[in-house]
Amino acid sequence: MLNKKILGYRTSSILKNNKAKRLSTNYKDAGSIGIIYTSEDWGKHHIVKEFKKSLEDDGKEVKVLTLLPKGLENFEFLFDFFTTKDISFWGNFTAEQVHKFVNATFDYLFYLDTKSNLLIKNILALSKARCRVGKYEETDSQFFELMINTRSDSTSELVNEMYKYTKILN
Repeated sequence: MLNKKILGYRTSSILKNNKAKRLSTNYKDAGSIGIIYTSEDWGKHHIVKEFKKSLEDDGKEVKVLTLLPKGLENFEFLFDFFTTKDISFWGNFTAEQVHKFVNATFDYLFYLDTKSNLLIKNILALSKARCRVGKYEETDSQFFELMINTRSDSTSELVNEMYKYTKILN
């Protein structure tokens, strides 16, 4: 069983010690993009799938990682996933797909949850992505180089705004 207090301390420590070079890349020049999110339902899966297709249509290489909560299915088995069983008591990830994802130097890493998740925040802290993009939450500013403030908790609106604003970065 994962100890959330230990994970919180560990995440803070990782944030302080991660020396990854952070910068926003011109979207046109970006080659690799990561997407991370918590699986919730078929609707969110479809939104992520469409977002991935839009990015690929723009010529980007896209990798997706999803947290699969207990009791939910991995829709279509399209994306790499991890579960809470892939995390030790001390907050270390044991899944190879998580290690590959955090070590990838994505030009952009999009976090598509509208409600913050401690497990994914740990991955964001570990990530070597150049520009991490997420929903605006005052308490999460250290996890992102670009934050999007939306009027609702709609994943669709969040994705549309992320896409719109990153495409105009240059």
